[in-house]
Amino acid sequence: MEFSSKIVSDAVEALSGFPGIGRRTALRLVMYLLNRPEMEVAKLAESLIKLKTDLHLCTFCGNVSDARVCDICNNSSRSNGILCVVEDFSDLMAIESTRQFSGRYHVLGGLISPMDGVGPDDLSISSLVQRVENESITEVVMALSATIEGDTTLFYIGKKLKSLPVKMSCIARGISVGGEIEYADEVTLGRSILQRTEYNL
Repeated sequence: MEFSSKIVSDAVEALSGFPGIGRRTALRLVMYLLNRPEMEVAKLAESLIKLKTDLHLCTFCGNVSDARVCDICNNSSRSNGILCVVEDFSDLMAIESTRQFSGRYHVLGGLISPMDGVGPDDLSISSLVQRVENESITEVVMALSATIEGDTTLFYIGKKLKSLPVKMSCIARGISVGGEIEYADEVTLGRSILQRTEYNL
């Protein structure tokens, strides 16, 4: 695909690097942006830059936040005793959208995947164990995708928490095997949270 403008070409190239966006879709987005007011495009550019400059990871749970501590961890009405472990903040947002969970979260930052070179030390598993040891956690809810990587991570964390006085449960497998949590419908995901089961090694 040839362009008469290097600026357009560079914009298409940048947008086509996004997941699920090919060069034709990127070109349509560029043409759309060309026809929008300059202030609107500037606001979009500013919001994208802020993702890298002003966004923080919560010092407690690892969720994305505008401050050092996220709104969920700062919310005194949330249950301190139940901790929901998720792969990343998109899964956290998916669970929050169900309005079925009132505890707190712990974001792992990924799943154990030897094929991709991701081991336990690459994730926030040690800080999870520390939270269970030091906070008044009575239950850890494992809300991981029903994949090989999810099950591997579940098993590893289960071994780490086995000696601690805490109940460990998994969300009910209403999520299809091989499915990703963030793409599940809210009814299925909400039912999975409500019908979580205890995890036994």
